[in-house]
Amino acid sequence: MKKERVKLTAAEKSELLAEAVITIVLLLLLNLSVIILINLTILQNKNLINGIYFLKKTITFGGHHLWSWQNISIVIMGIGDFIVLYWRLIRRYHQMQLRHVISELHYIAKGHFDHYISFKVKTDLQKVIDSINSLVKSTVNAINEEKAIEKSKDELISNVSHDLRTPLTSIIGYLGLLKNGVADPADQQKYLNIAYMKAEQMKSLAHDLLEYTTLKSDNIKLNLSSLHIFSMLEQVEAGFELEAQEKGIKFNIEARPLDLTIKADPEKLVRIYNNLITNALKYGTGATQINLIANLVNSDEVELRVENNGAQIPKDSLKKIFERFYRVESSRNMATGGTGLGLSITKSVVDLHGGTIRCESDKQWTRFIIRLPLDPKKARIAS
Repeated sequence: MKKERVKLTAAEKSELLAEAVITIVLLLLLNLSVIILINLTILQNKNLINGIYFLKKTITFGGHHLWSWQNISIVIMGIGDFIVLYWRLIRRYHQMQLRHVISELHYIAKGHFDHYISFKVKTDLQKVIDSINSLVKSTVNAINEEKAIEKSKDELISNVSHDLRTPLTSIIGYLGLLKNGVADPADQQKYLNIAYMKAEQMKSLAHDLLEYTTLKSDNIKLNLSSLHIFSMLEQVEAGFELEAQEKGIKFNIEARPLDLTIKADPEKLVRIYNNLITNALKYGTGATQINLIANLVNSDEVELRVENNGAQIPKDSLKKIFERFYRVESSRNMATGGTGLGLSITKSVVDLHGGTIRCESDKQWTRFIIRLPLDPKKARIAS
């Protein structure tokens, strides 16, 4: 924002001109009074007249005698008049600047909280202006954050309503058929299975919602302990081995160094891997391999990678993939059984550990890359 000097109104310019005229008139009257008083004093003292005459005759500069005392007095008083006039005008100008600042404050106070004071001054008043602009900026940010929170709440309610209503409608519909006895006996078990599956989806959504809100709470604490990464990855892989075999997917586990250990919350770190592997198995269409890789970097950080060679994630989706309830599928159907909260939960867990997570995807590999400090407590103290 380019700042300019305070622009005076026509009335303020007239006020300054009037101030200058009044000051000059008063100074001229004062000067005249002083000259008359000095003149009377000199005329009443012959010795003073003789002394002045003697000084004038004896003191010369380059062959020129001193000016008369009247000329010297006029020059001195002229300099003094200029200083007084300048001081008075500057003082009045600063008062006008202050009035402009007060006027801007009144404008902001009327509800224009995004209004900045755009002019600059050369006095300490500039510090006040800068403080006001900083306050306005923080207020605007707070208002925008509040709007974002409200929008987020509305989206949360809308998404939860949608994701609960869809399976609930199916459950009510199929149970209604069974209750009213209109379903064929051959289809009754099929309807029960569908109703049960939809109920499981609702249970999963409720569980993920509870976990998500818990992770967002300020009271959540990590239960840190030393974890041998390679051993943990082997245990995680064992839990998905059967499902991976059914889909023709092989796991590859690497840790560098092999004895790499970090301080983390075991339960929550396993949840990260469960979410990312589940995500790869459900949405990594055509994948034949999932890599679980851990590398020590920068001597105080570990990089964890979960990679699969399945379908590429669109670039537009990469920017939103960690948002809650976001799904790459445009239809938002529940065919894959996802709640849209898994990656949001993953990011929340990573944030709790003081780390970062990002996703990269191309035609060959889709990679979820996590950076975690070896010891979250030491990382917090250092920061």
